[in-house]
Amino acid sequence: MCARRFLIAVFILTLIVVAAGFALFQWGGDVLLRSATPQGHFAAAAAGGAPDYARAENWISRPGLVDDPAHWTPEGASGIPAAIAKTATFYIHPTTYLKTDLWNAPLDPDSDTESRTRLFVQSQASAFDFNSEIWAPKYRQAAYGAFLLKSEDAQKSLDLAYSDVRAAFDSFLAAQPKSRPIVLAGHSQGALHLIRLLRERHDQLKGRLVAAYVIGWPVSTTADLPSLGFPACRTRQQSGCVLSWMTFSDPPNAGLILDGWAKTKGPTGLARKPSDVLCTNPLTGTQNGITAPGARGSGTLVPTADLRSARLVKRAVGAHCKDGLLILDGDIPPLGPYVLPGNNYHVYDYALFWEDIQGDYIDRTAVNWSAL
Repeated sequence: MCARRFLIAVFILTLIVVAAGFALFQWGGDVLLRSATPQGHFAAAAAGGAPDYARAENWISRPGLVDDPAHWTPEGASGIPAAIAKTATFYIHPTTYLKTDLWNAPLDPDSDTESRTRLFVQSQASAFDFNSEIWAPKYRQAAYGAFLLKSEDAQKSLDLAYSDVRAAFDSFLAAQPKSRPIVLAGHSQGALHLIRLLRERHDQLKGRLVAAYVIGWPVSTTADLPSLGFPACRTRQQSGCVLSWMTFSDPPNAGLILDGWAKTKGPTGLARKPSDVLCTNPLTGTQNGITAPGARGSGTLVPTADLRSARLVKRAVGAHCKDGLLILDGDIPPLGPYVLPGNNYHVYDYALFWEDIQGDYIDRTAVNWSAL
């Protein structure tokens, strides 16, 4: 039990560091920059050769793996109401490599990184683990320092990480029957790579995409979304669309994130603006969704000393979109003392709405594909 408590503590600490790095992307403080910058210059060979995704060892989750962390259901989960078509989910985990010795993590990192990665897959990808094959690749993820810098080294680090994600996706897609619906999901660094993946591979997903859950990274409705090849989700029955949110409580202060992000441009050269951030309400599955007063989510994942026995708190958390941010209301359960400055709940973007994400995925699939 002590070992498990330690792993959970490390897991939560990881989320804090990752979210802090995200919040300071391109404009971070000098102290954090010095402590987080990887040593030396980027060298692709330092992280080892590119993974062969035909080999099961290069996946955290995929069909046939023993002790697959994505096959998990928290205590208190509701029964599934109806059968749905068989789907396949491609999930990209966030940053779990916290060292500064390399710009990109090796595929066989230290045991702490491996444990953190499995915990992310368990607590996030598991929301899609109903009649779906979960595929979650290991990849030479960019070290968190790459998000704090605007430099050639940092960009090469992100490009290398993405090259693995793209190769894993191509291997994943080739393994699926052509009629099988596809779910895409990611968080933080994983969401950043997912945005680029949608830009480059949207033609291969036409007519097959249930939805893309691009969570914990801003998406501009004008500078980013048109290049992704899919619209924002406007109803919970719609398929082939994009969901994205960044979670805050009142009063929110997203300046650390959006002020710097607004200095960047989208792939077509259009400037990104805080007023254009896509916000999907996971309670309604709609863009800028407003829930009725008193409406609450299906189930919030509350960590315990052992994540395997984490529980869902039902009908406690509400949320509404305001100025591109997802604002919490209702009775937020005690998730832990790790809310970031500005009332930023980035750490809990999935956990707060675990069962709502599951329900959203099920509804979109059931409406648009016949159960077999």
